[in-house]
Amino acid sequence: MNGWSDDTEQRRQAEPPLPPELSPRRAAGAARGIPPQPTRSAAAPSGGAGGQFGPPPTAGPDSGPRRPRWSTRKKIGYTALGLVVVLLVVSVSTYFWADSKVRREVDLSKVEDRPPTGKGTNYLIVGSDSREGLTKQDEKDLHTGAAEGQRTDSMMILHTGSNGTTMMSLPRDSYVTIPAFTGQQSGKRYAASTHKLNRAYADGGPELLTRTIEYNTGLHIDHYAEIGFAGFVNLVNALGGVNMCLDKPLHDKASGADFAAGCQKLNGKQSLAFVRQRHQEADQDLGRMRNQQKFLSTLAHQAASPSTILNPFKLYPVIGSGLDTLIVDKHMSLMNLASMFWAMKGVTGGDGTSITVPIGNANFQTRSDGDAVKWDMTKAKTLFGELKNDDKVTVTK
Repeated sequence: MNGWSDDTEQRRQAEPPLPPELSPRRAAGAARGIPPQPTRSAAAPSGGAGGQFGPPPTAGPDSGPRRPRWSTRKKIGYTALGLVVVLLVVSVSTYFWADSKVRREVDLSKVEDRPPTGKGTNYLIVGSDSREGLTKQDEKDLHTGAAEGQRTDSMMILHTGSNGTTMMSLPRDSYVTIPAFTGQQSGKRYAASTHKLNRAYADGGPELLTRTIEYNTGLHIDHYAEIGFAGFVNLVNALGGVNMCLDKPLHDKASGADFAAGCQKLNGKQSLAFVRQRHQEADQDLGRMRNQQKFLSTLAHQAASPSTILNPFKLYPVIGSGLDTLIVDKHMSLMNLASMFWAMKGVTGGDGTSITVPIGNANFQTRSDGDAVKWDMTKAKTLFGELKNDDKVTVTK
């Protein structure tokens, strides 16, 4: 008996303990290899919520309902999509708002005997002495006077193409042929004549000016843009001024210019005085054109800078002020306007060239028009050919 008991005791110690929930009978069966049968739970009757044989397993601390792992990504995706939609709506709204402000009043289809279209794009940019939008006090403050009629204050051809950008100024006193035309008001036909370039605008507006320039240069003008005194002043003020660096002081009583040498910010009134002053320049209008080219390029550079484009409180006033008084041709789109301003910006950044049409005689005496500017036609024809074919410009003076 003692031996048997010792053996039994040793076997019991060697076997793993049985779960406490097993009854002695089931424990004995388990010891013989018979799996125990589950017991029916007293807490949950048969067929109850707890299952047939007992309550559901107890939930651990991390076994509660979990959100799918992709919910955060989904939320980020919806947020990004919402931002894209908002930006799209704002962009489209801004486009139509800006497009509605463009004054497409010049009909280039009325221009007669046009030269064939060349390579690249040619913009005719005109600064007029229009007093539209100015009060009597404005005319006095801005030193513009109250002259009637229509005249140009500056004219430039901006050429863009595969060989860079060229901004070419045309003196308003250029002595050129004004081709035959029909008067806007009288309907009378006028024969071709030779006068200062500014006369074409005075007699027939933008269309006759465009025809005269095409006739004398052979260049096809693709787009026309014109801004008057008021629009110029408002645009500069909306931009917050334009930074200019002067290598010498400027004083011109006629235009109101009064500037010290050095870098300074010019407001709208000061900017208009700067681009109109000429009496201190040794070559008068030619010197003034150089200042106008420099100023317009700088203005375009600031208008296209991130500080303007990314600031809606600055961008919208600039767009509004620029488009309210900017007169363009009927086929000028906002994309065309943007391309024009970016090209002007590029001239300031060194990606283009600023030149004046080659001058043969800056004090050419005429019988009916007084002093005028006569082009050097040999150099001019070479330059016009380079622009027409979008070749690299070699004539710079």
